[in-house]
Formats: sequence, C-alpha cells, structure tokens
Amino acid sequence: MPRHIAEPARIPAPGDKTIEEHVGRVSTETASLSVAHMVAPAGWDEPAQRPDFDEVTIVVRGTMRVEHDGGHLDVGPGETVLCEAGERIRYLNPSDTDACEYWAVCAPAFSPGAVHREA
Repeated sequence: MPRHIAEPARIPAPGDKTIEEHVGRVSTETASLSVAHMVAPAGWDEPAQRPDFDEVTIVVRGTMRVEHDGGHLDVGPGETVLCEAGERIRYLNPSDTDACEYWAVCAPAFSPGAVHREA
C-alpha cells in the first residue's frame, strides 16, 4: 500500500545546514534508501567521509563541491553527482555568499554509523 509522507523529519546538522528527510531511517524507518532535501549555507563544509552507501546528489541552486582523492568536482544547478560506497569524499559549499540547495538519495539509507566521517 502506498505511504503518504505528510511532512519530512527535520534532522539536526552542524553548521546551520538544513536536512529534511522525506524517506529514510528517521522519517519512515526505511533501511533500503533515503531521500533528503538539504540547504547548505554559504561557506559550509563537513569532514571527509568514506560511506557504506551510494549517494546521488542533485543540485537545485548554488554549487556543491565534492572533494575526492583525485581532486574535486563542482556540481551546479540541474547537475548530479554519484558517489559510490567506499569512496573517500568531502562535501562543501565553496560560495562565500550563496546557499546550496540540493537533494540527496542514499542506498542503502543514510545512517550516522554508516557514513564514517573523519575526526
């Protein structure tokens, strides 16, 4: 039976980043995938990670920089990046003035224990 999700679960995040999980472990107790809408403020970054899940990031506005062992990619509005499980990556918003709005789809679903962020 289809499930209607009337509103996403707000997930706390450091650095004033907004995370609204529409499907996933917190909002729907779904372990197979997660779908979240996010807004990263200007200058936001997070530590490098080596997640146990594939992550698709679809940028709506602004720029998301994805640092990886071979350099970095800048992903703009209407563009997508696929980061596969086990890759060492780091996400950041390189803009000093503009927020970055994006959607993230993770399979299996995101969980703090599966992201393996560096200290």
